[in-house]
Amino acid sequence: MVYCKPRQEATARRNLERQGYKTYLPLLRQRRRRQGRSVTVVAPMFPRYLFIRLNQDTDNWSPIRSTLGVVSLVRFGHAPAAVPDDLVATFRNREDNEGIQRWPEETYRRGTKIRITEGGFAGYEGIFLARSSKDRVTVLLDVLGRHARATIDTGAVEPAS
Repeated sequence: MVYCKPRQEATARRNLERQGYKTYLPLLRQRRRRQGRSVTVVAPMFPRYLFIRLNQDTDNWSPIRSTLGVVSLVRFGHAPAAVPDDLVATFRNREDNEGIQRWPEETYRRGTKIRITEGGFAGYEGIFLARSSKDRVTVLLDVLGRHARATIDTGAVEPAS
């Protein structure tokens, strides 16, 4: 595993592959707030980390540290961190045709307790009522002792514990 400079995972990947190393950078879609709006962006699943396949006996590891975008190899003591092949295979199997991770969409049943994670109601807990569209859900909130319905982005709710 390689530790990269901030937001330079793709640069490190490109330069390592140019040197003949096999790398893997799992990506996922995330909802982020930009200029007051919620947008979907594609970002690394593990920011600043990049998987690399190395052979301890035959590969020369010294050029990796001086590769543009790379900070260092991830190590535990003197040994480099090893990631099981089946874990990387699991990530690869979960990709869509664009190479982006598919996550199972949370499905809520009517009456399920949820927590709002973004926006003006962040931190509030409520009751799931219905899915109002592909990207929106309707929840019932207890605000100042009164029940109020609110329509919220699907990505801004999570199951309450």
